[in-house]
Amino acid sequence: MKPQPLSPGETKALLAVLSNRFSKNTHRHTGITWTEVQNRLENNPEKLRSLAVLEATGGEPDVTGKDVESGGIWFMDCSKESPAGRRSLSYDADGRLSRKDIQPESSAVEQAAEFGAILLDEADYRFLQSVNPVDLKTSSWLKTPEKIRQLGGALFGDRRYETVFVYHNGAPSFYAARGFRTKLLV
Repeated sequence: MKPQPLSPGETKALLAVLSNRFSKNTHRHTGITWTEVQNRLENNPEKLRSLAVLEATGGEPDVTGKDVESGGIWFMDCSKESPAGRRSLSYDADGRLSRKDIQPESSAVEQAAEFGAILLDEADYRFLQSVNPVDLKTSSWLKTPEKIRQLGGALFGDRRYETVFVYHNGAPSFYAARGFRTKLLV
């Protein structure tokens, strides 16, 4: 699902959803005002289109901080479980295409790029878990260091027993309960 231009009505509706989520979850973004966020979104329609896709696929994106260097605003997928519209995917295209049997339609890395976002890495995932416990029943692919990927592996995380776990799996694997989470700088 590639980001498509939003109509004025779709833009207004998405901003209302994001504003509501922002005000209900202030613990995720202390020191940031909705006015700052709205101004950045209105001046970056391509990022707003990306957020629309993240929302439509079940990510429930919300503000999680400010980028120190650029002053940009970070959004992350904050849904309780791995986004439902982004599951049953291999880690990346190489993993997906290496499967001899059933191949998923896409991969986490391919879809994130298509959405205009990037996968959370382990540090991002642990940060998200510290402000908003997620993946209590699901798991999410994580941006994998190149050395691990060259050896055929990929990382994913979840939360069980009140603890965040980061594991490894073969990049070609895919499961109905594993999706991916992204971040987007606006």
